[in-house]
Amino acid sequence: MDLKDEVYLYNHARWESLAKSDALFARPYLDLNKESARDYLGLDRMGIKDELTGKNVLCLASGGGQQSAAFALLGANVSVLDISHTQLERDKAAAEHYGVDVNVFQGDMRDLSCFSNQSFDVVWQPYSLTFVPDSRVVFHEISRIIKKGGFYHLMCANPFFSGLSHEDWNGSGYILKNPYKDETLTSYPDQDWVYDRLKSPEKIQEPREYTQSLSRIMNSLIKEQFVLAYFSEIKSNYPGDLPGSWGHFTDIAPPWLEFIWYYHPNFLTGGK
Repeated sequence: MDLKDEVYLYNHARWESLAKSDALFARPYLDLNKESARDYLGLDRMGIKDELTGKNVLCLASGGGQQSAAFALLGANVSVLDISHTQLERDKAAAEHYGVDVNVFQGDMRDLSCFSNQSFDVVWQPYSLTFVPDSRVVFHEISRIIKKGGFYHLMCANPFFSGLSHEDWNGSGYILKNPYKDETLTSYPDQDWVYDRLKSPEKIQEPREYTQSLSRIMNSLIKEQFVLAYFSEIKSNYPGDLPGSWGHFTDIAPPWLEFIWYYHPNFLTGGK
């Protein structure tokens, strides 16, 4: 794989620009404690009661000083891999703020060769999977670096609504525009809350995302010997917002999906 392919270059440029513009996802969380860190990650909500002290956690495509800070406060040994150098600087800043250690690695989620086999108890991937065309490449890499019994948290776009936004309101509904198939290239304008355009030092390219069908996501992870333990459809709650607004759009249907998968090699063959 050419790790400096067009996908890499686009994502690298966009996320460097977003971080330098102090986008929402590039602002370190500096007011967490142990209790609020668990709440922020949603561990109890997803049924994760595990003690994380001493566990090896990889925050995948997760720079910005948010998830890494939360896990470090819970006593985990945290590594972060992200495509943006500037995002990773935010993780270092958050770690310094809390007096904890976080290891940072600049790279592409499709290539985790910087990590040894069975290195991590937890792989935590927030919204980022749709930034690459083929999710199977990512899942295969994760299956190599995660330990037996470890869990993989994945949040991603609901593929049925991929590429839609509130601007697709036509007076009676939000109209699907793209075919439902893997690797369909989609794009949409950034929402106003993502970053302050008046303070942005440069024009930021719109997101470029690729459809990952639900069947590919689920069957690929099953093939890699992951077992599903939790699934949620996530939508917002903005009662009273008008049709054609972001709040109304995200309340009509769930734009996001969330999973917890446990890695259990040979589970389906009875451990043989």
